Amino acid sequence: MNDPSLPAVTPFGEVLAARRLVAIVRGSDAGAALRTVVALAEEGVELIEVSLVTRDALGVISRARAALGGAAWLGAGTVLTGDDARVAADAGASYLVTPGVSAAVSAGHRLGLPVLAGALTPTEVVAALAAGASAIKLFPASLGGVPYLRALRDPFPDVPFVPVGGVDAEAATAYLRAGAVAVGVGSPLMGDAASGGDLDGLRTRARRFAKAL
Repeated sequence: MNDPSLPAVTPFGEVLAARRLVAIVRGSDAGAALRTVVALAEEGVELIEVSLVTRDALGVISRARAALGGAAWLGAGTVLTGDDARVAADAGASYLVTPGVSAAVSAGHRLGLPVLAGALTPTEVVAALAAGASAIKLFPASLGGVPYLRALRDPFPDVPFVPVGGVDAEAATAYLRAGAVAVGVGSPLMGDAASGGDLDGLRTRARRFAKAL
């Protein structure tokens, strides 16, 4: 169950609406990934997701939790199974992100963690919400772009959508204007920082995204 030192489970859509940006960390170097998380936090990015495909992702989450404290919104991404959800929660994740509708959505809900569940079609949106998703990761958003988000918002006006996939600073602004509650951004923000690359460039891009949003 939730560690009481982690953020209380408030309506996650409200948290997303206040922060507007979910930074997605995915890399081949655990130390670099940890430095990337800390650098993002120092630049004011408050929602950070560490993908479980990152080398030693659970160790990165655990060490980042220790570095950032219990109040940080530190998530685990690419959560596929119920076991993934449980080990991510044990490592210190305060929310989960899935690429699709899977057992991880209901498992996260049972654990008391907000789940940003991946969905693309209306059927998947309904299934994700029924499984306990707190918000919908529209993925891959690049397939339909802003017009597709607008179309989905007609039948789902109250669902918090977070487009992910091919979102750069310009697209992020367009999605937010079209009604997205927040956006998820990976490589356009990260560059190669989480694999041992340029942290200064990451900081510059983080400021650029903050200005755009």
